[in-house]
Amino acid sequence: MMLQTPLAQESDFDALSELRLAAMRESLQALGRFDPERSRERLRAGFEPALTRHIIVDGERAGFYILDDRQTVWRLTHFYLSPEHSGRGIGSRVLRELCARARTLGASIELGALKGSRSNAFYLAHGFEKVGESEWDVEYRYRA
Repeated sequence: MMLQTPLAQESDFDALSELRLAAMRESLQALGRFDPERSRERLRAGFEPALTRHIIVDGERAGFYILDDRQTVWRLTHFYLSPEHSGRGIGSRVLRELCARARTLGASIELGALKGSRSNAFYLAHGFEKVGESEWDVEYRYRA
């Protein structure tokens, strides 16, 4: 499997918004919070092309992430795979690479995951620890 993570461009926003919506649909519907417009607005609020990377597998966009790694505490604000690419080890590979880079640089990674989402078990399995909770999200930290 050939995996690449090139930087996104502003012109990628619509495609990334659709991918995010597809990735989160099941979890949001289970909570009764599926709203395409709100999903788009949440992504727009945190979308910075210079911090956004596509996840390209064998030439096809499989997902994307937004990582602010400008401080010693990194913030992974978005990390999504399309449903057809989920469960194939792609997310694990990307997250392991990010964690390895954080360890090398002495950084930690923080993120939030939607309550009830399968992503909670995913982050715990990759060494993240629960550090907080809000009405809709669970906060995690990976310590290098």
